Amino acid sequence: MTTAVYRSPWVDDEVQALHDMATKFFEAELLPNQERFAEQKHVDREFWNKAGELGLLCASIPEEYGGGGGTFAHDFAVFDAQYRLGDTSFGNMVHSGLVAHYLLAYGTEEQKLRWLPGMATGELVGAIAMTEPGAGSDLKALRTTAVRDGDHFVVNGAKTFISNGLHADLIIVVTKTDPAAGAKGISLIVVETPDAHGYRVGRVLDKVGMKGQDTAELFFDDVRVPAANLLGDAGAGFGYLMKQLAHERLVVAVCAAAATEAAVALTVRYTKDRKAFGAPLFDMQNTRFELADCATQAHVSRVFVDQCIQRHLRAELDGATASMAKAHTTDVQGKVVDRCVQLFGGYGYMLEYPIARMYADARVQRIYAGANEVMKELIARSL
Repeated sequence: MTTAVYRSPWVDDEVQALHDMATKFFEAELLPNQERFAEQKHVDREFWNKAGELGLLCASIPEEYGGGGGTFAHDFAVFDAQYRLGDTSFGNMVHSGLVAHYLLAYGTEEQKLRWLPGMATGELVGAIAMTEPGAGSDLKALRTTAVRDGDHFVVNGAKTFISNGLHADLIIVVTKTDPAAGAKGISLIVVETPDAHGYRVGRVLDKVGMKGQDTAELFFDDVRVPAANLLGDAGAGFGYLMKQLAHERLVVAVCAAAATEAAVALTVRYTKDRKAFGAPLFDMQNTRFELADCATQAHVSRVFVDQCIQRHLRAELDGATASMAKAHTTDVQGKVVDRCVQLFGGYGYMLEYPIARMYADARVQRIYAGANEVMKELIARSL
C-alpha cells in the first residue's frame, strides 16, 4: 500500500499548470547557475526579465496593471516551485509577494499604472526597506527620516538586510515623517533608485545561507523624492505594515513548508540508494523511524499552511494565525532539515550536496519577517 498523492485544496488545474511551468523554468535557469549566483551573491539581472516574460512575476496582480490577473494562490505556486527545488536565490517573494501588493493596496491609480506593469515584466525590481542597523523587529525604533521640503521629501538614513537591494529599481522605504509622533509618524516613501541622487548601495552581504540571494545595505543621504511618491497617507505607514505583515508571514510559511517537504523527499531518495553494512541505509529501523517522523511533521506543516492559504484567499486570515504559521513551519523546517543532514552523514555537511545548502538556508527563516519570539508574543496577545 502506498500513500495517496496529496494535492493542496487551493491548487486547481490553472494553478498547477503555473507551478509546472515555474518548475521547468527554475530547473533550466536557476539550478545550473546556483554556484555562480552564490559566488556573485545575486542572480543575473536578466533573470528577472526572463521570469517576467513567462508570467512568473506579479501573478496575482490584476491584468489592468500588467499582472497575471490571478489570486494569491498563483503567487504561492511560483514560490512553492522554487523552494521545492531547494533554491533561495531568486527574491520574487519580496518583489511579487510583498512590494507589488503594497503598491496595489495603497498606491494611487497613477502610481499603480506607473510602477506595477514594469514590475510584472521584470523591468523594475522591487524591494522594501524596513530593517535598520539599530532596529530589527521594533519598527517604532526606526531612525530613517523623510522631511517635507516643498514638493519633495528629503530622505536620510540607512537600511540593512534588504532583499533585492542591489538590483532594486523601486524601493518602498519605511521612514519617519514625524519623529515626535511615534508609530503615527511612520510613512512609506517610494524611492526610484535610477534618478535618486544621494542614494547608494553598500555591501552585498555575505550570509551564512541563502548565498545567491541579493541582500544589501542601503544608504540615503539627502535623497530628494517627489512628494507624489508617498504611498498612502502620511503617518499611516505603521498600520499598513501591520496589515501586510500577516501576508508576508504566510509567504514565509509557504516557502518553509515546501522546503521541509523537499528535504524529506531528498533524504528518502538518498537513504534508499546509500548502502551501509551491506544494505540500503533506509532498511535500518532508526532511519525509517526518523524519516517517518520527519514526513509526519512536514505533512502537518503542509496541511496547516494549506488551511491558512484558503482563509487568506477568502480574506479571513488573522494576524495571530499567520504568526502561528510562520513560527510553526519555520521551526519544523529547521528541525527536520537538521535530522535529514544527520541521515546523510558526512556528505550532509558538504556544500555540493543540496541538503547542506538547505540546512544553512533554513536558519534565517526563524529570524526575518519578525523573529519567532516576536511571533509568540503576538500570538499570546490574542489569547
